[in-house]
Amino acid sequence: EVSGDIAWGGNWFYLVENHGQHLRLANVAELTSLATRIRMAINAAGHPEVDHVELMGPGTPGAHARNFDLCPGLAYDRSPCGTGTSAKIACLAASGKLAPGQKWVQESIVGSTFTARYRLDRDGSIIPSITGRAYVTGEATLLRRSDLPRSAYGLHFRHQVQLGALLLLALVIGRSGALPG
Repeated sequence: EVSGDIAWGGNWFYLVENHGQHLRLANVAELTSLATRIRMAINAAGHPEVDHVELMGPGTPGAHARNFDLCPGLAYDRSPCGTGTSAKIACLAASGKLAPGQKWVQESIVGSTFTARYRLDRDGSIIPSITGRAYVTGEATLLRRSDLPRSAYGLHFRHQVQLGALLLLALVIGRSGALPG
């Protein structure tokens, strides 16, 4: 039995700290199996929106924590996961363990790191800022039907995210590349 937090960081996450596993690349099969069972259980418990599971553990020197993020389709994130890091700092902020502007370093299963901070918006919303390195490992094209509103695809651009040295993101909407007003 495990317990954790449900949090939004761009995706819905279930974050688990006390899971009894070592977060090492050599354990990916076991971590994937555990995270899959956790996701199935949390979905069955009435939270079908949760599609990511983040297993947390101690980081190496210089990092506050290390993580393993199981994404939909049984893929795992080799980066510290920007949306998962955002969810984690939201939990830390809510529990009073991380103050606005305070640094949080999150390490991935392969040892890469993101540094996160947050500020509070006027309404008390958490606005994350994340720096790190990203490398292009794939490319995707999103197609949008012109007769459906933008909101039908969940394309909302309210959240501010910064990735330090390099972030290449290609978002192609339809053939024209234009979003309707």
